[in-house]
Amino acid sequence: MNTEALFAVVVTVIEFIGVGVVVIGLVIAAVLAARALRRGAGGTVAFQTLRTTIGGSILLGLEIFVAADIIHTLSAPSFEDAAVLGLIVLIRTVLSMSIQIEIEGTLPWRRALLTSGGEVVANAISRETSAAK
Repeated sequence: MNTEALFAVVVTVIEFIGVGVVVIGLVIAAVLAARALRRGAGGTVAFQTLRTTIGGSILLGLEIFVAADIIHTLSAPSFEDAAVLGLIVLIRTVLSMSIQIEIEGTLPWRRALLTSGGEVVANAISRETSAAK
């Protein structure tokens, strides 16, 4: 197996992982929202939990997809591939920032620490677990 074929397999696996992260995040979000409703926290809390957790899983998925794009570009580097990668990273960065602003309600540079998509999902699970006890 040549290097390009190996890179293609690696990129495909990483992209499947990214899709899996988003899908599993959606399932986790639905479960957390349903648990919030069942324990009587109200529709607003359930909606906020759903929204935050879905946003976090999308952010984490986008980060994984960017990694796959970087690896894909490394497999056959050219100026055209680098330019396409730069455009993809720029678009996904703007999308990620938009989602973070939507989740947190503040501009990313106004926060002391950046929060990744994985941290958002983990915080939602932690809050739900603490509330259920």
